[in-house]
Amino acid sequence: MGRLEGKVAFITGAARGQGRSHALRLAQEGADIIAVDIVGQIDSVPYPMSVPADLDETVAGVEALDRRIVAIRADVRDLDALVAAAKKGVAELGPVDIILANAGIAPQGTKADNAQAFRDVVEVNLFGVHNTVMAAVPSMIEKGQGGAIVLTSSTQGLSGAGGDGTGATSGYTAAKHGVVGLMRTYANWLAPKSIRVNTVHPTGVNTPMVVNDAMQEFLNSNPGMGAALQNLLPVELIQPIDISNAIAWLVSDEARYVTGVTLPVDAGFTAK
Repeated sequence: MGRLEGKVAFITGAARGQGRSHALRLAQEGADIIAVDIVGQIDSVPYPMSVPADLDETVAGVEALDRRIVAIRADVRDLDALVAAAKKGVAELGPVDIILANAGIAPQGTKADNAQAFRDVVEVNLFGVHNTVMAAVPSMIEKGQGGAIVLTSSTQGLSGAGGDGTGATSGYTAAKHGVVGLMRTYANWLAPKSIRVNTVHPTGVNTPMVVNDAMQEFLNSNPGMGAALQNLLPVELIQPIDISNAIAWLVSDEARYVTGVTLPVDAGFTAK
C-alpha cells in the first residue's frame, strides 16, 4: 500500500513537465488525480505550451498505474473555471486531500511588450496559485480531515539572481517571491484545520518550460545570466522526478508536522 492510498490530489499544470511527473509520482503512492491544464498557448510565451495530446499522455500514465484520473482543461487565471474543475473532480473522485499549485510560465526571451509579459507571468504564476487554492481548498476543509498543499515557487522566489529588468524576468521573480507570501499566510489560516502548506523551490528543471529555443536564445544574449544561475553541485539541470519525490514526502504523513517551510530542491543554488 502506498503512502497516499485513498487520497485525491488536485494538480495544475498537469499535462507535461513537473505537473505530469507529480501526477505519476503521487499515483504511484496510491493517489487519484484531478489533472488541470490550460492545454493552450499564451501569446507572450515564446515557447510552445501544452496541447491536448500532452494531457492525454498524463491520463494514460496515471491509468497505467491503476489509479483514477479526471482531466480538465482550465486556465489558472480563471477562478470560475478552476472552481468548476474542482467540483467536477470531487464529484467523480471524492474530496480533495492534496493540492499542488504547479502551473507556471517562464516567458524570458519573449518579444512581447514588457508590460504584457509582466502581467501574464504574474497572473499565471501568482494569481493562478491563489485561484488554485481558493478553488480546491473548500472541499478539503469540508472533509474535515486535514490535508496538504504545496505551492511551486522557484530558486527565484528566494533570490534575485539573474534579473535583467525586463517585464518577463522581473515579473517571474516577483511572482515566485509572492508565492512564498501566499504560502505563509495560508499556513497560518489553515493550520487550525490541520491543513499544511509549504513551497518547493526548484532550480532549473529539464522540462519544456526551460529547455527550448527561446530560453537558450535568452541565455546566449545575456552571457552573465548563465553564470548567475549556476548550481553549486555539478549539474546543469535537475529532473522533474527530483521535485516530485520531495512533494511526495511533503504531502505524506511522514511530514505531518512540516508546514510553513520553503523547501529548496536546487542542487545547492541557494547556498551560494
